[in-house]
Amino acid sequence: MKKQRIAVAYSGGLDTSVIVKWLQEKYNAEVITVTGNLGQKKELTGVPEKAYKTGAKKVYVQDLRDEFVEDYIFPALRAGALYEFTYPMATSIGRPLLAKSLVDVARRERCTAVAHGCTGKGNDQVRFEAAIAALAPDLKVLAPLRDWEFKSREEEIAYCEKHGIPVSATKKNPYSIDENVWGTAIECGVLEDPMVEPPQDAFQRTVSPQEAPNKPTTVTIEFKHGVPVALEGKKLSGFEIIDTLNDIGGQNGVGRLDLIENRLVGIKSREVYEAPAAVILHFAHRELERLTLDKEVTHYKAKLAQDYADLIYNGLWFTPLRVSLDAFVNETQKTVNGVVKIKLYKGNVDIAGRSSANSLYDMKLATYTEEDTFDHKASEGYIKIYSLPAKTFYQVNPRGLLKKRALKRKLKKAASK
Repeated sequence: MKKQRIAVAYSGGLDTSVIVKWLQEKYNAEVITVTGNLGQKKELTGVPEKAYKTGAKKVYVQDLRDEFVEDYIFPALRAGALYEFTYPMATSIGRPLLAKSLVDVARRERCTAVAHGCTGKGNDQVRFEAAIAALAPDLKVLAPLRDWEFKSREEEIAYCEKHGIPVSATKKNPYSIDENVWGTAIECGVLEDPMVEPPQDAFQRTVSPQEAPNKPTTVTIEFKHGVPVALEGKKLSGFEIIDTLNDIGGQNGVGRLDLIENRLVGIKSREVYEAPAAVILHFAHRELERLTLDKEVTHYKAKLAQDYADLIYNGLWFTPLRVSLDAFVNETQKTVNGVVKIKLYKGNVDIAGRSSANSLYDMKLATYTEEDTFDHKASEGYIKIYSLPAKTFYQVNPRGLLKKRALKRKLKKAASK
C-alpha cells in the first residue's frame, strides 16, 4: 500500500517538531515540512537539519519576506488595522501566507493531507483552516494538537528527549516564541499569570526602556500612497525599512505590548508582544493621515480599521470582504504622501514633525496672528444653522418642563413603594 504524504507547516519549535515524528508513528506517513521565511531570525537557524533529523522526507524553506511585507503587512498598515486598538497582529497576518505556501507545496508534492501545529483553544487553528478551506477545499487538514495524548509542554519535551528530537524549549525556559519581521509573540510559562510582570529573559528583540539610551533617537520616514518608502531620505525596500526600524526601536525600548486579549475561540488570554517597527510605522502613518485626509474620511476609516483588524485576527483574509475593504482603503491612500519625523525615547514614540505636498493644513486659516485669513463673521450664520435642530426641539419641549415631568414620575414611583 502506497504511503500517504502529509505536508506540515513547520516552524522547528516544540509542537511542530513533535508533530513530524508523531505523524510518522500514527499514520505511517511520509512527512514533508514547509517553513516560510517571514523575517524570523532565531527560528530559522538549523531548521532543515532539524526537520531531516526528526524524520522528514522532504524539507521546504521558502523565502516569503518580500511577499509578506508588500501583500500582507502593508495592506494592514494602510488600513490602520490594530486588533483591539493595540495589537498590530504580526502572528495573525502571517498565517494566511503560511497557509498559502503550505497548500502550494502540498499540490506540488501530491499530498493527501496537510497538518498544522495549532492548539485546540488558539486562534491559529481557525486562521490556517479557514485559509486552506478557501485555497484548497479538497485537502484534508490534520490538527494533531487537538487529538494527541500529550497534555502539557513538559510531556512534549519528554517525548523529544526520548526520540532525540532537538528543540530549544526546556523545562527551565518554557516560553513559546512565534517571530516574524512584523513582531514577536511570547507565551506560556509565568506569562500565563496576568499579575506577573514579564521577566526580562522573555523578550527577544527589545531592551528594557529603563536601559535604553538617555538621549532621544529621531528617525524620518517617507511615505508614498500610505506605504513607507525611505528612511532618513534613503530609499529602501519595505522589508529593509521594517528590519531597520526593528533594530532602532528595539534599542530604544519601543514596541513592548502586554495585553489581555479576547481570542476568537471565546476565551481571554494574556499575550506579550514585541513589535518595534510595527508600533513606529502605525504611529507615523496615522500622523500623516491626520495631515492629508479630510475629516469625514478620517472618521469613517477609523471605524473600518477595526473591522479590518477583526477580519485579519479572525482568519478571514481570503474572503471577498477583505478585497472589498482594500478597494476603499486604496482610494484613501492616494494622498497619504509625505515625511514624518519620529522621536524615540525609553519606550515612547512621539511626533517631532510632518510635512506633505497633500497637506490639508493651512497655517493662514489656523493662525491667531494678523496673517489670519479665516472669515470670523461667517461663523455666526453657520452656528445658527448648526444649532437650529436643538433650538427648535427645546422651544417646543422646554428643558424645565422635561425636568418637571421627570421629577413627577420619580415622586409617583416613590409613593407607590
